Amino acid sequence: MDIMSYNQPVKLKTQSKIDLEMFSQTFNQLCKNTRLLQTRAYTHHFGTSLLRHSVNVAYVSVFISKLLRLNIDYLQLIRGALLHDYYLYDCHEKTEEHKKHHLRRHPSKAVIAAQEDISLTKKEIDIILKHMFPITFSIPKSKESLVVCLSDKICSIYELFTNIYKRFFYKLLFV
Repeated sequence: MDIMSYNQPVKLKTQSKIDLEMFSQTFNQLCKNTRLLQTRAYTHHFGTSLLRHSVNVAYVSVFISKLLRLNIDYLQLIRGALLHDYYLYDCHEKTEEHKKHHLRRHPSKAVIAAQEDISLTKKEIDIILKHMFPITFSIPKSKESLVVCLSDKICSIYELFTNIYKRFFYKLLFV
């Protein structure tokens, strides 16, 4: 799988601000050494796959960091962003566990699943664990964690509204 098939929402002006080579290498390495591609099978926000969401969050995280000229570790930022929702189950299943606890517990499940496949740095663990602040009450400790947390919220809102918009117009035009 190549990252280039996942960069459709990124405009050419944006691409120049993002080091696509580093992004592509990191993505391909994670695809090779983890079960990241399995996340394509899970729906995240009203039709966006979990993989698509993770790539979106990683792109937006890098873009925000470059835009604000933050001095950060881009490799750890990208890895943490791509693995932030690496929980490898369908959170929409109607089990009691998923209904009650998914929002608060999925970051720790993502860390556990990722550590089964690869070793993570302390910063990458922090990125994954803290991306659900303020819901999890865990405050991000690094700039990378804070950027991924913010990017996750931006992408989630975008995905939610674009998918609602698509469904609304699909019903209007074809039903």
